[in-house]
Amino acid sequence: MKCSKCNSKNPDTQQFCGECGTQLPKSEKFTLSITKTLETPKEKLTTGSTFAGRYQIIEELGQGGMGKVFKAHDTEIKEKVAIKLIKPEISADKNTIERFQNELKFTRKISHRNVCRMYDLNREEGSYYITMEYVEGEDLKSTIRRIGQLPIGKTISLANQICEGLTEAHRLGVVHRDLKPSNIMLDKEGNVRIMDFGIARSLKTKGITGTGVMIGTPEYMSPEQVEGKETDQQSDIYSLGIILYEMLTGRVPFEGDTPFTIGMKHKGEVPKDPRELNAQIPEDLSRVILMCLEKEKANRYQSADDVRSELSRIEQGIPTTERVVPKRKPITSKEITVTFRLKKLFIPVFVFVALIIGVVIIWRLLPKKEALPILSDKPSLAVLYFENNTGDVGLDHWRKMLSDLLITDLAQSKYLRILSGDRLFKILSDMNRLEAKTFSADVLDKVASRGRVQHLL
Repeated sequence: MKCSKCNSKNPDTQQFCGECGTQLPKSEKFTLSITKTLETPKEKLTTGSTFAGRYQIIEELGQGGMGKVFKAHDTEIKEKVAIKLIKPEISADKNTIERFQNELKFTRKISHRNVCRMYDLNREEGSYYITMEYVEGEDLKSTIRRIGQLPIGKTISLANQICEGLTEAHRLGVVHRDLKPSNIMLDKEGNVRIMDFGIARSLKTKGITGTGVMIGTPEYMSPEQVEGKETDQQSDIYSLGIILYEMLTGRVPFEGDTPFTIGMKHKGEVPKDPRELNAQIPEDLSRVILMCLEKEKANRYQSADDVRSELSRIEQGIPTTERVVPKRKPITSKEITVTFRLKKLFIPVFVFVALIIGVVIIWRLLPKKEALPILSDKPSLAVLYFENNTGDVGLDHWRKMLSDLLITDLAQSKYLRILSGDRLFKILSDMNRLEAKTFSADVLDKVASRGRVQHLL
């Protein structure tokens, strides 16, 4: 296909000119080839209709690069869910669908309060669709548009939660690759929920400067994404830096008329110090943002948890009245219900009973000989991973998931100090005991000593 502006030749499947960045018209040949492979796909779901025999469509929520999103009522589990109806041209690509099915195996393992759960990928009436957790609230992009520059305390609180969600995903080997404010929901309590993990990796892309379909939003793409190179967690950290920049200044660091122009700025232009746009930003916070935005991956923070540690340190330096503490609503049994398609995965009550019975309970005081100083006068507790006594190895991921849920719930008590899940993971990892089914008395003593806790569960 020839570009109307610079007359350069481009592949029929390319969206933007590889030379000047001008958007190209859709190829009629490409459109026809897609149409022939489809089975009368749906592009829209009608409000009030029933889809796939179980989902009552309530309303359309919006549209993204992969397709339209609808709010629906799942008549089988009596819950509201979100349905992403995948675009016909993407549904027609068998390789893309296969990649997403493989990626979904990993994204479904993410169980964290700051990550929106992905449920399943299914096909109906010639179209593929994704079911996911429905989060009632407002996306971060809308919040920024409505408020403009966010207060320092609120920005740090939201960024810390984003870091916590990314840390858990990265620990499981899942990189987002399309992290942006419109993919971050703020629920009714104001807590962060990151959406759409795993989608960007499933879609074939060659970046902005190469051939292929461009996946990702140019304003939030890392330099390596612009070039179509392999990405890892450092790419998410770059995008996090842009989100921080936008929350505090009300604008992104790089703008342009075309994706190509924006991409070139990501690759070669130094971002303006955010303090030039908002004098209230502390110097240390500006330094954190600019380090996230380093062009070379090796010069950025090496993990989202490193960013969180820096932000938490900066938070201690701002007035207490300006700090924002996330509101953690109590965990209910309804919230831990698994809502995958019931015909594929059903976890009855007796499974949970078996898991709970299988917990090794070691509620005891520690010997004084190795104990480190206790961090507070509150009773302190570490919740170890559950033991799976069901005989079904497919339920092994619930060992940590149930532990995390219990930690989250107990951490709300003002009468206890609970060892965080991240800290427990680090301790067990250092001791090479992550996969251990049982623990010796010596190991338990070391866990308690390193975690500085009095009791173990």
